[in-house]
Amino acid sequence: MPPKKIKHQDITKLLALSPEKGQSMRGFEEQYSDIVDYIVRCTHAIWEEKGVGLIYTHYLHNCIVHGADGTTYGRDQVVADTLSTLAAFPDRKLYADAVVWTGDDEAGFFTSHLITNVAHNTGYSVYGPPTGRKVVWRGIALCLVKENRICEEWLLRDDIEVIRQLGLDLKETVASLALRDAQNPRPPQPHGEIERGIGQLPPEVLPPKETPEFDVEDLIRRSTHEIWNWRLLNKVREYYAEGYIGHLCSGRELYGQQEYVAFVLSLLAAFPDARFFVDQLFWNEEEDGSIRTSLRWSLPGTHLGHGIYGPPTGARIHIWGLTQHIIRDGKIAEEWTYFNELHVLKQIFLARHQPATASPDPAE
Repeated sequence: MPPKKIKHQDITKLLALSPEKGQSMRGFEEQYSDIVDYIVRCTHAIWEEKGVGLIYTHYLHNCIVHGADGTTYGRDQVVADTLSTLAAFPDRKLYADAVVWTGDDEAGFFTSHLITNVAHNTGYSVYGPPTGRKVVWRGIALCLVKENRICEEWLLRDDIEVIRQLGLDLKETVASLALRDAQNPRPPQPHGEIERGIGQLPPEVLPPKETPEFDVEDLIRRSTHEIWNWRLLNKVREYYAEGYIGHLCSGRELYGQQEYVAFVLSLLAAFPDARFFVDQLFWNEEEDGSIRTSLRWSLPGTHLGHGIYGPPTGARIHIWGLTQHIIRDGKIAEEWTYFNELHVLKQIFLARHQPATASPDPAE
C-alpha cells in the first residue's frame, strides 16, 4: 500500500488509522502508517487538537527552524512559538493541500507540506492587539524527519497577506516590526560579488540534456537558470504552460505566461544583480500523471533599482523561498511560491531610515 494521497480525500479518511504500513517507518510511533500520514496527523494533533506538548516527542531537542526572519534553535523555541501563534489565533485550522516527500526511514524523510490556514485573530500577536478579523493564508513547511522527530524545518507563510487581512496598515506595520528588530542589531555581514558570473563573464551555460526523455530536474534547473540568471524571459513560453496559474506571496494570483514574466521583472528590476540558486529539489508523481515538485531556493541581490520596493537603497538582500510546482505535459502548469517578503520590506525600511553608523577616526 503506497503512502496516503491528500488530493480529494476527506479529513476523516486522512486521520483514519490504517492497519497496514504504506512504507517502512522504523523508529516512528506505531500509529503512523507512512510519512504523509505522519506529517498530516501530527500537525492536526499539535495545532487543532491543541496537543502542543507533542512537540516534545515530534521535534528533536536541538532542532533547527529556518523562518522568514532567521534561524532559531531548540525544541523549546518551537513550543514557545506555537503557543504564541495559538494565543493569537486559537481557532486556527490547517488544511493539508498537498504533501511532497522523498527519502526513507534510514537516511530520513523530507516532506514539503502546503497548508491553507483559516483563523480569527482574537488574541495578541506579533502584529499587535487582536482585531477579531478572519484571516486566510497559505504557507509551506519543509521538514527533515528522522525516527519520529523533525530535525530541521524551513517554514514560510504569506505574512503580508495576514497583515492586510487583519486590517492593518502595511507600511506602519513594517516600520514598527523593523524598528523592533533594530533594537537587537546583528553584526554587519561581509558581502562579496553576487555569483551570477565571474567578473565580466556571463552566467555559466548549463550542459545540454544527456537524453531526449523528459527530465523533471532538468526542467526546473534549466528554466530557473535561463529565466532568472540569463534574463531570457522569452524562455517562459518554452517552460510554462499557456494557462499557467501562480499562487504567490502577498496574495499575488497570476494567470498566463506574461503575468509570470511581469512578476520576474518586478523582482529583477529591484535587484538587477540577483542570482537564482536551487538549494533543494525533489518530486512525486500524482495519480493523474502530473508531477508535483518541492523546491527550496535562494535569490540574493542588491536593492539597486526602482520598482515594487521603492527607490533603491543599496541594501544587500537575501530572498529565499519554497515552491511547489505542478508539471503537466512537460511544462509548469501551476505553482505555489512563498518567500520572506516581509523580511525584505523590513530590511529595505531600515536601510532607508536608519542613519549610517559613522566609522571611528583612527587618529582619535
